[in-house]
Amino acid sequence: MSNLIVHGGTPLRGRVIPSANKNAVLPILCATLLTRAPLRLIGVPDITDVRKILDIFRTLGSQVHMDHESGELSLHHEHTAFDAACHRLPEEMRSSIMLVPPLLARFCVARLEDNVKGCTLGVREIDPHVEVFRHFGAEVERTEGSLLVRRSGPLAPVQHWLDYASVTTTENFVLCAASAPGTSTLTNAASEPHVQEFCRFMQMLGVTIEGVGTSRLTVHGGAELGGGEFRFDEDFHEITTFLALGAITGGDVRVKNSAPENFPLIDRTFAKFGVRVEHEGGWSCARVDGPLKVQTPFTANVLTKVEAAPWPYFPVDLLPIFIALGVRSQGNAMFWNKVYDGALGWTGELTKFGAHVFSSDPHRIVTFGGGELSPAVVESPYIIRVAIALFMVAASIPGRSEIRNALPIRRAHPHFVENLRSLGAQVEWTSEC
Repeated sequence: MSNLIVHGGTPLRGRVIPSANKNAVLPILCATLLTRAPLRLIGVPDITDVRKILDIFRTLGSQVHMDHESGELSLHHEHTAFDAACHRLPEEMRSSIMLVPPLLARFCVARLEDNVKGCTLGVREIDPHVEVFRHFGAEVERTEGSLLVRRSGPLAPVQHWLDYASVTTTENFVLCAASAPGTSTLTNAASEPHVQEFCRFMQMLGVTIEGVGTSRLTVHGGAELGGGEFRFDEDFHEITTFLALGAITGGDVRVKNSAPENFPLIDRTFAKFGVRVEHEGGWSCARVDGPLKVQTPFTANVLTKVEAAPWPYFPVDLLPIFIALGVRSQGNAMFWNKVYDGALGWTGELTKFGAHVFSSDPHRIVTFGGGELSPAVVESPYIIRVAIALFMVAASIPGRSEIRNALPIRRAHPHFVENLRSLGAQVEWTSEC
């Protein structure tokens, strides 16, 4: 069931309670291996990567009790055991690399596949992670088909400066530093909301972290870690997605949002397309007066731009969502991906709807909106928000469209289709003919 069929043209209306952020949940699940105390996590989404990590825990002998209906997870890693000779971490899930520090801390060794990968966003090296492991005193060697990471003594605290503000490398640094007795400092740390949520979980375990939400983190490691209960926030990506779906279909969608403080720049980016976002009483909604329209900048001889880069820039994962808005808006806009190589190659699929999109270079495209679009059958690459962006355009066009290979959506958004149906969308999963 990998394709999405949608009969578009229906304004979406109603309320949605979004799930937790995959990019917060996965590193937190990895971090749970650091403690032998029992843990209870609330709001764990039923997505494929979560199931894979829980399967790993079960294989290692951990106690795992997951209620997928309620999203409540109980974990106890008291009797967990890892054997590098037979246990490996799956390559199809990039978050596997964040299991290395807790395995190093508990068992002095970790083995993972040589080419861990996630969405097809271009070249995503693991060198920054290897550099972090080595700085803390681990040995990293390449064996046939895998990487072996070992430590012969305790991890040593370090001062480190990242080449760029990588989310997973920042989280791997914090995981290593938590097990290294002494004070470690990371400069050019990532500061996205999901990184902050991860740090709050580490603090709950008993790790002292200073500078959360900034580009400089100080971690005091070596303390014995405890357990407790942790509740996940709503995913700001999913909140934005459903707001955009309401706007692009001319509807009225209200989305639960406990952290509107993360949204000022996202709200201003919506405004560039004539969308007004309101936050009130723990809920957010997007309103449009008339058709979507690209707003002319004060400097009128330049294009309206959406520039995506590491937080606190506009989030790069949300760029496809706003490209969809640009395609449906009257006027022209430039979109600039400053993070990933080759992540905009999918925009040719938009031309199948009749959209006019010009690729300036591997990092920038220009949308020329306002033209008449028609339903189409399109192919999604293995990128979560691209599959959603193609769906958004299809949902805004009367008639039957098909988004093939839309399965990546299930990696981040549980009950996505069910939520859409509750808003009035005519959509269903289907298999290849």
